Amino acid sequence: MPSNDDASSNGATLASGPFSGPEEFAQLIRQAIEAAAREGWREWVWSDADFADWPLGERAVAEALQQWSSAGRRLTLLAERFDVFERHHARFVHWRRMWGHIVDARVCRGAGLPAVPSAIWTPTWALRRLDAERCRGHSGTDAMGRRALREALDECLRASREGFPITTLGL
Repeated sequence: MPSNDDASSNGATLASGPFSGPEEFAQLIRQAIEAAAREGWREWVWSDADFADWPLGERAVAEALQQWSSAGRRLTLLAERFDVFERHHARFVHWRRMWGHIVDARVCRGAGLPAVPSAIWTPTWALRRLDAERCRGHSGTDAMGRRALREALDECLRASREGFPITTLGL
């Protein structure tokens, strides 16, 4: 189980250290979203191939995202595909429709493009799943680890295009 380290200038704590297993991974995501709401994080990046096993459809997560939402905030979503959201994360989809102006959803998929990491990046804390199949990874405040993750994310973002529209128009 990860230990707690100071993860923000506001003094709140988030887990730091290795994690293993889907429940521990999901709990770290919940804690990060709660911390963002509590501390008013300005920017962060969520990244995953498809977000299928993230707890984004949960009521508590939607409520924390609603508390976090305000002008001047920015959430970047990066994925290979977003098709899972409509089926598994309905509450998140509803929240995104209301707050689409603070969410930038990007798709990075194709031959020769970098693999999308499974991660959360903030200026003060990061979580990275290194083995998605077994849900193993690391979280913490390490500056070098955050910088390396941000570089990997930036590489994907440079190769990305807009994705996950707020509404789907049909003919």
